[in-house]
Amino acid sequence: MDDKVNPTSNLDPVTFEVLRNAFVTVVDQMAEQVRRTCYSFVVYNRDFSNALCDANGNTVAQGNQDLAAHVGTLHYTCKAVIEEFGDDIYENDVFLVNDPYVGGTHFSDTRVLVPIFIAGELIAWSQANGHWADMGGSVPGSFDVSARDMFKEGIRIPPVKIWRRGEHCLDVAKLIAKNTRDPEAIIGDMDAQTQACKIAEREIQRLAEKYGVETIKTAFVDIQDYVERAVRRRLTELPDGSWETVDYVDRDPTAEEGMIPIRVKMTISDDAIEFDLAGSHPTIGSIYNCAYGGTFAAIVAGMKTFFPDIPLNSGLYRTVTVKAPKNSIISAEWPVAVSGFVMPFEKIMNSIFELFSIVMPERAMACAFNIEYLQTGGYDARSAERSYFMLYDWLAGGWGGRNGKDGLSATAACFGVGLMIQPVEGQERMSPVRTDRFEMVTDSAGPGEFRGGVGLDKAGTLLDVEDCVFSYFCDRERSVVWGIEGGLPSRPHGLWLEQNGNAEFLGAVFSDVPVSKGAKFWRGTAGGGGYGDPLKRDPNKVLLDVEDDYVSVERAERDYGVVIQIVDEELAQYAVDEAATTRARREIAAQRKGWLEEDPETVAAQFRSGDIDSYDVIRRYGVICDWGTGELLPNSTRDYRDSMQRRSASKWA
Repeated sequence: MDDKVNPTSNLDPVTFEVLRNAFVTVVDQMAEQVRRTCYSFVVYNRDFSNALCDANGNTVAQGNQDLAAHVGTLHYTCKAVIEEFGDDIYENDVFLVNDPYVGGTHFSDTRVLVPIFIAGELIAWSQANGHWADMGGSVPGSFDVSARDMFKEGIRIPPVKIWRRGEHCLDVAKLIAKNTRDPEAIIGDMDAQTQACKIAEREIQRLAEKYGVETIKTAFVDIQDYVERAVRRRLTELPDGSWETVDYVDRDPTAEEGMIPIRVKMTISDDAIEFDLAGSHPTIGSIYNCAYGGTFAAIVAGMKTFFPDIPLNSGLYRTVTVKAPKNSIISAEWPVAVSGFVMPFEKIMNSIFELFSIVMPERAMACAFNIEYLQTGGYDARSAERSYFMLYDWLAGGWGGRNGKDGLSATAACFGVGLMIQPVEGQERMSPVRTDRFEMVTDSAGPGEFRGGVGLDKAGTLLDVEDCVFSYFCDRERSVVWGIEGGLPSRPHGLWLEQNGNAEFLGAVFSDVPVSKGAKFWRGTAGGGGYGDPLKRDPNKVLLDVEDDYVSVERAERDYGVVIQIVDEELAQYAVDEAATTRARREIAAQRKGWLEEDPETVAAQFRSGDIDSYDVIRRYGVICDWGTGELLPNSTRDYRDSMQRRSASKWA
């Protein structure tokens, strides 16, 4: 710790540092307890987070692998419990809540809270959040993209007690669990989270016995004050001013074709920062809305990415003002459906990446891929019990190219980089679904002077399933991952399904699609957007990418203007044709701004006829189509071309 950052600490520097790190360790111990004792494969793969809060509900510490989407909301949850129960909070009480309308995220993120008492005084709270794989509702996994209100999304849990002064409220726990498709796992995860909170209670009591209660309480205050001062000092080193951008959710399925804008304006004034989301679209007729808590979490997570060395707690939150118009896609209110909050969430995060890239260009980063979920639910006919199964799968993808570095490949989403990618061996043991292919995808990285990271493809086959359905929860099929400072986009998301002899592109948004034994499916994630003009990329780096199968010989020329000669393909031996590269780069530079002016319908017709592929459609022409039929989407194309003009073409020489 820099003493100059913390000049008013009430503790000596050694005690301060010992306790600051001890509190983080306590939260990490909670994580170990959750992961080792949970029932759900989703929670086991780290879709959970924990926190230590002070007596007023303010976050003091998070763990080292907690998820961005959760952490920025946990203080709201704690304050909601305090407000609901007031004086009716006692030692050995345990609380449960999943309500997104009081600061949470969505119904699946269910939080357990334990008040921590010492000598009859409430001094802190421990909190464990786990993503429960099913909350009831109209489809397995509880993500019905057709839902317009919460009544199709599952069970809403206001702050309730599941333990009252040491007595288990089993009736309450069963009432909740029996409203889901996997009550045994729900009870198991509830117990795991409860015991994690009790570990934190034990450890804080132990620290209080060693250092004294007043020292612990003082440390809670000092740690938040330290973070606030550190952030404010960092903000004063940045230029004052306002910057704004816009990103998009793909569509409102109940409205005409067109992308849904999320607008973010960032203003830095001395040691404070404001984010104004005025002008963002009203709530839409789908689950892709975000309540205020999720929006706040996206903002602080995006901001924290650019201050990686500063701890995250409520001290950072004090420096931030958020203006989010009510009843908009980024501040939805009851009863609007919000289980798809992560789609607006990641648009906000990437917008903040873009804005901070302006004021902190040394840390600049292009757009990252969008998280996606495939939910498969039905009956497992591999055994006589014919048990109900749910497979809740997500993939890694590529992050954006950076100033001076390529993007990260096959990495968890910015929603929460602590999220693990599920092992297929575990999935196949638990579900009648076989993985046939799981690989990094050549050419998926957005081209740039520093290219984006590489995305993934995953394909599978349904085995002995009965009464089975698919739901797919995704985005960036149309608002394709973009580059900055002249960089180019990645590729669209979406899922293909082949059954009964027919292959069909279902896109990135659908629910409750019947599937049967023998059906095959495949889907992929985007790479990250490119940073900087791809014509400025060192040809030798392009050569290495070709050798590594990150870039094909064809797209090395079409995207980077680098002409590669094949020496021995089997031995991955290639060479750069320098003279041809000079000519190719000159030709692309002369034509590429004109490509963005080509008639979109002509481009779509060329795509339908197979004359050009989807990479050309997006990267050269900025055109958005239905990727299954090739039909032009004119409104989406208009907005996407505007994005490419602003982020890419305006930076080309």
